[in-house]
Amino acid sequence: LQLTSDKKRNARHYSNTLFNIMRGGIFDENYQIEKWDFEKYLKNANHDIIGAIKETLDTLPEIFTYNKLLSAAAASENVDFKRLSVEYLPLKFSRRHGDPSRPWNQFSINTRSEVDGSKILDYQGNWRDIFQNWEALALSYPEFIEGMIAKFLNASTFDGYNPYRVTKDGFDWETIEPDDPWSYIGYWGDHQIIYLQKFLEIIEDHFPAKLKEYFSEDIFVYANVPYRIKEHSEILKDPKDTIIFDEESDLAIRKEREARGADGALLGSANSAIYKVNFIEKILATALAKLSNFVPEGGIWLNTQRPEWNDANNALVGNGVSMVTLYYLRRFVNFLQELIEKDSSDEEVAISIELLDYYNEVKEVFSNNRKVLTGTISNSTRREILDSLGSAASSYRELIYDSSFTGGKRKIKLNELSSFCHLVLDFLDHSIDANRRTDGMYHAYNLMSIDGEAEASIGYLSEMLEGQVGVLSSGYLTPDQSLEVLDAMKGSKLFRPDQYSYLLYPNKELPGFLEKNVVPATSIESSKLLTEMVQKGDTRLVVKNINGGYHFNGAFRNANDVEEALNKLSDSPYASLAESDHDLVLKIFEEVFNHKAFTGRSGTFFGFEGLGSIYWHMVSKLLLATKECSLNAVLKGASPEIVGKHLEHYYEINEGIGVNKSPDLYGAFPIDPYSHTPYGKGAQQPGMTGQVKEDILSRVGELGVTVQNGQIKFYPCLLRKEEFLETAEEFTYVSVNQNENKLTVEKDCLAFTYCQVPIIYQIADAYQIEVTKTDGSKQSFNSSTLDPKTSTDLFSRTGQVHQIHVFIDKNDLK
Repeated sequence: LQLTSDKKRNARHYSNTLFNIMRGGIFDENYQIEKWDFEKYLKNANHDIIGAIKETLDTLPEIFTYNKLLSAAAASENVDFKRLSVEYLPLKFSRRHGDPSRPWNQFSINTRSEVDGSKILDYQGNWRDIFQNWEALALSYPEFIEGMIAKFLNASTFDGYNPYRVTKDGFDWETIEPDDPWSYIGYWGDHQIIYLQKFLEIIEDHFPAKLKEYFSEDIFVYANVPYRIKEHSEILKDPKDTIIFDEESDLAIRKEREARGADGALLGSANSAIYKVNFIEKILATALAKLSNFVPEGGIWLNTQRPEWNDANNALVGNGVSMVTLYYLRRFVNFLQELIEKDSSDEEVAISIELLDYYNEVKEVFSNNRKVLTGTISNSTRREILDSLGSAASSYRELIYDSSFTGGKRKIKLNELSSFCHLVLDFLDHSIDANRRTDGMYHAYNLMSIDGEAEASIGYLSEMLEGQVGVLSSGYLTPDQSLEVLDAMKGSKLFRPDQYSYLLYPNKELPGFLEKNVVPATSIESSKLLTEMVQKGDTRLVVKNINGGYHFNGAFRNANDVEEALNKLSDSPYASLAESDHDLVLKIFEEVFNHKAFTGRSGTFFGFEGLGSIYWHMVSKLLLATKECSLNAVLKGASPEIVGKHLEHYYEINEGIGVNKSPDLYGAFPIDPYSHTPYGKGAQQPGMTGQVKEDILSRVGELGVTVQNGQIKFYPCLLRKEEFLETAEEFTYVSVNQNENKLTVEKDCLAFTYCQVPIIYQIADAYQIEVTKTDGSKQSFNSSTLDPKTSTDLFSRTGQVHQIHVFIDKNDLK
């Protein structure tokens, strides 16, 4: 909740918070856990565990706290009990799946049993929907971040990907359904890096020593999903068809899950029903999955049949390489390197021998090719690196698919892993530099062509907003460089003046019907096969129209159809020509249709995130990235001019999102978030968009609430003076104890709640904080930072803090 002079923004923030809850859920009551639900959760997870830990459960009261549960689990010798305890999240009011504005989706929020009216604590949703909205939720319930990370890691696979949907009782995967033409499988690699990264940053800021506790503690597991990614050589043949659905494995996993509970869908080893590893191994598996698909100067190869972030680019899978993922991977690897070097680089941790061998192969590839970073990388060197990395991952996968983990582990020094991170960062940074466009922006997705046996070339698509968001979020750019990107965007075709906001992709004129499927005469003449077939009036490959123009057979849908037609000519008089001109005809077909550059609806539709559309979630991602860059400019001591220009961009992007727009301009009520605004129409698809998470995080940044080393700091350098009240007003809020309270907020002040504690800002000459406890005592700090004890009281939602009054240095306000 918040009370400022901008009533529209107050209402929009309230709306954002509500929709964020509806996507990811809300915790039942602070950190309170009810024993009946926890026991039910344990039984669903593992049918045998209740009996094994009965004595521990008997010591727990009917209602207890999350910290008490973790303490009990830490004292237990049962590792599965500890794993499940950490992972337990008492969420409610979470949607089943889908947006209510999309009629093809299933939508349900279950809060009470239809049988007896009892309370339901449950959550389930698509991977990206759940985890993106938990990021904002974690700011209000920071102690649950540990469980969010555990849920994320324990639902990911040994080969570094994640299944389709996460639930309180495990996870689901997609299956092939013979009667459903829309059924589809594929790993959901989107958000695999950046959402986990955001969680890791939150826990490190709030609880600096927590991650280190898990470095060598084997309480993490691998999801067992019945997919087999093909061998590297097979992926090269057809990168659009790379995953095999293992029906036998699917049946076995489901049978095991029914017999044992949700734990039956976890990967075992040669000597254990559930194979357990430490935090470092899980992070390493995640990173290696991306690094083994690294294409130098291109990005991360999209070859697991699902896109990275943007659904509108679905068709890029196979041909596409993602710089967006590389930008986020850069932030991820840099964080890991800094985390290791912080205070533990001399330590050792035990890693599965299979993963460690895989890691050493990948490290060797990067080490042996460091010399190529001095200039532009050739197509042959790019292919050599691609094949070496892909083969290493392929060998590792096949070993585990066939035999699982042996259970053997070897130790690795963390300082060696830190050196590996430095090495990888050199390669990632080199690729980022190579993807700077001549207009000052950066590429988002590129195209890779496998040329024969020895080369891999990179082609480029038009500018995309997603690429600018990614590079601004990467942590690589200096304040000067990030400003160059923001300036370039404002002057580019991505800027849409009527809405004062940004398109996903530049608008363009699509060719008319008569302009499509036109084969140049020179292309016909270059092929003896096509020339002879045209002369003889054979239309199996190409057709000559009455005006003398040429077209490929209208029955062809793609290159596979062309190849099939060519193969059928092997029993015809054209057999020898069909063989000699095989590759040439396919090349001509690709030149005519340019299927490799087909991205999906982003290049053909005019709605649903298509051409001319503003996709508001991406604009809010831009807003958040700009906030990060603005704060970085302040913290790095950039000049007042550089800082000021960053802030100008931030405010302009914020205004473009629309809360102060008229309904006529916005095309809807501007208080509510909407999915997209097509060209020539108003905002479409209200409410359940992931945009709300970004907007919440940006608003918290504007209010200047940050956490570093476990301490809360109030530094509102993005906040405008005009938001402070001109007259006193009453602020109504709900306290940690669920009581509705009221307080008077005076002129030149504003108020908001943080972890349900009211924070009052007042304009003053210098920073000072006054903390009022619930027992009436007060504590003062002559700074902008709270002490660790008071910060922990807020994080823990203990109710000991009644109110915090922060005096803000007027010189820091805008």
